[in-house]
Formats: sequence, C-alpha cells, structure tokens
Amino acid sequence: MPRQARIDAPGALHHILTRGIEQRKIFEDDKDREDFLERLSRLVQEMGTVCYGWALMTNHVHLLLRTGTAPIASLMRRLLTGYAVRFNRRHRRYGHLFQNRYKSILCEEDSYLKQLVAYIHLNPFRAGIVADVATLKVYPFTGHSALMGKKDRPWQDTEYVLTLFGKTVSEARQNLQRHMVKWSAKGRCPELTGGGLVRSAGGWRAVKEAYRDGIRLAGDERILGSSEFVETTLKRAGEAYDRRTRIQSAGMDLSGVIMAVCRYFKIEEKELASPTRRLKIARARALVGYIATRELSISGSEVARRLNVDRSAISRAVQRAENDANLIAAAGTILQPLDSK
Repeated sequence: MPRQARIDAPGALHHILTRGIEQRKIFEDDKDREDFLERLSRLVQEMGTVCYGWALMTNHVHLLLRTGTAPIASLMRRLLTGYAVRFNRRHRRYGHLFQNRYKSILCEEDSYLKQLVAYIHLNPFRAGIVADVATLKVYPFTGHSALMGKKDRPWQDTEYVLTLFGKTVSEARQNLQRHMVKWSAKGRCPELTGGGLVRSAGGWRAVKEAYRDGIRLAGDERILGSSEFVETTLKRAGEAYDRRTRIQSAGMDLSGVIMAVCRYFKIEEKELASPTRRLKIARARALVGYIATRELSISGSEVARRLNVDRSAISRAVQRAENDANLIAAAGTILQPLDSK
C-alpha cells in the first residue's frame, strides 16, 4: 500500500516520532544529546516553528511542534540529516542512522495538547530512566525541566503550555506536576500514537459507543482528533492539494512566480537578487517567498538560492507576508487566473 502524504499547514500541531534504524541507538552519550538539542533550537527559531514538548530517548525522539513559516518536513530533514552526519563522523560509523520515514501525527489542539505534553515528557519515567515523576523536573533531556523552571531552554515555548494549567506560573507548575502524576498511572497510552480510527475517535471505548449509537466515525493514521476534526482536516488538505495541482498544471513554477511578481511590482528580475534594501524590493521578495513556499511547496532553500539571500531571510520574509493583508491580496490576484483554470 503506498504511503500517504503528510498533512501540514501553518499553525498545525504535530506529534513527531523518529526512531533509530532497526531500533538501534541514536544517542551514545550526553554530548550527542546536546548536539541534537543545539540543532533543534537553531532550526525552530530560524524556521518560526514552535516547540511545546520533546523527549530524547536512547533509540527514539518525540517532538511536539507547531508549524511556522516553513513546513515541518523541511525542519525535520535538516535536523535529522545534519545530526546523522555528525553522529556518524563522531562515532566512525557509516550508513543510515534513522528509519527512513519519521511518524508525524497532526493533532487536535483543544483535545490533546495537554495530554501530549504529559505523554511525551513521561517517556523517561516509563522507560525506567528516572525513578519517579518528581525526578523528571530536573532530568535535562525532556522539555519538562524547562516547563518546571529547572532548565533554561529559551527556544521552547513554556509560557503557552503553562497558561493551560494555571493563571500564575506557580499555580501552573503545581497543576502541571499533578497532571504528570495522574498521567504516569495511565501506562503507554497507545491511542496517542497507534492507528487510525481508534486513535482519532479517542480510544476503543469511544469507537464502541459510537457504533452502538449508529454514528459513523472518520479515522486517519496521520491525524489525532475527533471524527469531525479528521474530516475537516482531510477536506482542507485535499482542497489545498487540488489548488496546488491546478496552479502547477497551469505552468507556474519558481521562474513563473518571479516573473509574475516582477510584473505586478513593475520591477526587473535582477533587482530581486540585488543587495538593495528598498521597501518595494523587500515586499516583492516576500511575495515571491510566500507564493513559492506556501502555494507551490517549493523549498525555501531553492527560493533563497534564486534570490541570492540566505534561507533565514526567506523564512522571515514569508512570515511578514503572512501578516500583510495587501501581500496576501496580491498573491490572490496573481494566482486567481491560474487557480480557476
């Protein structure tokens, strides 16, 4: 059966799990773990990705991320490739380090964010790496230590998570710790990582009750959420895919985007790749980046090379475009004739 495409969009919440090939170790020591975290911290900030939780285990990694200005796939590719190259060089090994395809589950935030924070951060306790939940507060290789104020991780969004547990930081941390103790008694929670319909419905009990009541449920391996969330997410993903396909089939590629944007702003293509800081050129670059990465799924790196800027500059430009109603409208004007074909 062919693999299904991953689902992603700006603002989407993902639970990501990646394992070592053949269940082998991906961390030999703390130096490896710190290297992985340094890469993760740099990439989430560069790509505008929000990190709410993470856990580094001996042979696998859990991440809880919200998509920012760049697709999650771009971040994961750079993170895993860069880490694997250094790991192999440091430990004098060859070949693949990670399984070829990491698991990415799109999650319904209202129902599952608090559950996933606990589930992910409890991994060292369930594996017997730490003796009890209290020790997790100072264990440095999950995001729980940052949430509890024991480890400084400025790249991890602790503020938003803590607001889910209390009105003040002190109250939130007390409630979070109680939440962790409660979830530590729940075992492995396969409904948070297992398959399809059962996971999306909220477990076997929900499935059985729904069928008993004659309710049809939608499920998908790539999604964790209610039946309605699954159906809505797939519908939106399908619409986005269809739109992208229509635009691409009409002959729009990066060169076409650049030509259209230059025509819209009445500028020359060579101006886009020049070092000028003129506002008009900066807005044109932002529009090129937005259309290319968001509408056509062209990598930010390819756009950066074409415009003679670095990758982070494109990420920032796209973020500005997403918050600029005039540029969004301009993108619609440029793409409307192609989208309607």
